[in-house]
Amino acid sequence: MAFKKVSAKNKQGYKWECVKDGPIDPATGKRNQIRRRADTKKAAEDAVDEVVRRLMNGIDEKEAKRMTFEEGAASWMDVYRRSGKKPSTVDRMMADIKFLCRFYGKAPIARISHKNHQDMLNELDNQGYALKTIITAHTTAGMIFKHAIKNKWRLDNPTKDAVIPRKIMTVEELENRSIEEKYLKVEELEEFLRAAIEFGEDGDPEAFYLLAFSGMRPGELLALKRPDFRFLERLLRISKTLYMPAAEKEYQLLPPKTASSFREFTIDLKVCLMLQSYIERRQEFFKRNPPVHDGGFIFCSDNGYPIYLARFTRRLNRLLKRTSIKKRVTPHIFRHTFISLLAEANVPLQTIMKRVGHDDAKTTLKIYTHVTSKMQIDADQKISEMYSDLLDIPFNNDFAENVIKK
Repeated sequence: MAFKKVSAKNKQGYKWECVKDGPIDPATGKRNQIRRRADTKKAAEDAVDEVVRRLMNGIDEKEAKRMTFEEGAASWMDVYRRSGKKPSTVDRMMADIKFLCRFYGKAPIARISHKNHQDMLNELDNQGYALKTIITAHTTAGMIFKHAIKNKWRLDNPTKDAVIPRKIMTVEELENRSIEEKYLKVEELEEFLRAAIEFGEDGDPEAFYLLAFSGMRPGELLALKRPDFRFLERLLRISKTLYMPAAEKEYQLLPPKTASSFREFTIDLKVCLMLQSYIERRQEFFKRNPPVHDGGFIFCSDNGYPIYLARFTRRLNRLLKRTSIKKRVTPHIFRHTFISLLAEANVPLQTIMKRVGHDDAKTTLKIYTHVTSKMQIDADQKISEMYSDLLDIPFNNDFAENVIKK
């Protein structure tokens, strides 16, 4: 190791240059000397030691210096898309990368520090982004940096030990954060379904009744084809989900979300009759107006193509305006509503999970626990009301009498 002063345009007029032997170049077998300059001997030596450490770990300094975050993310995505992930998952990751590139895009991937990443998370919080968005950005960045480590573009993952900003909820927010916001109460469901019948487009009553009394996911509903429904057996088969990235003719039918999502079940007779009537009505329409595309979908546009989920959501929102419902309602809420209906009907939890394809066990358990707990409270109140005469029989209990007097 050697030090020497070299002239520089700084306050002291010079810098210290440190020179150390690095690892042997595997291609030439020659000694590789590392030189770095800094204002102090210690800083110069630390800089050299960092380069030596990186070389010892196989870091390609030239490629690491050239590789931007944007390029590294593209390299990771090329591997990720080949791992058998669903197109919808790949599209979501592509959106995450585009989002992250707003902060890191052209920055060398080797130079992004833990502080840079923490500052990004803090800035997202300052800008009012939702917690879920911040966590998603953090997680995707972590996977990209792991890819960079594997490819010897950097040594560490700057996302490690980063703190996700979380807002402290007020008492009012905690009280309003009710599990009941995740599903429609019976009276709310009734009001919505009445609106669907009275104000809905053709197919709205059938689609929303089927969602409410089957527990299927919206993508599963929109992927239903005529052979999936066996009217005489009142049987419905779930074997696919619709992936349609935009309101265009290209679409894919993918396997359901999980292996347990492949299922068959019977549906209520009234819903069954509604659905069969709708199918026959649509078949008559297509006889008179041959579709551009005949994919055999039960719920489809007049051209025969499946309904885009965003369009289905707009139909839902239009009906909501005809009701007094104030909670946030998406097509998925009917799945949770069905879980609550089954819980209220005393259907065992495991049976419910099997029926709905065991999607979100945590949410299912929360709804089930909430509904059954509420039923227990209601049962206690009913007992008090029904047997009030028995409970009012006089008895000799000084303690109870004193408490009642107070």
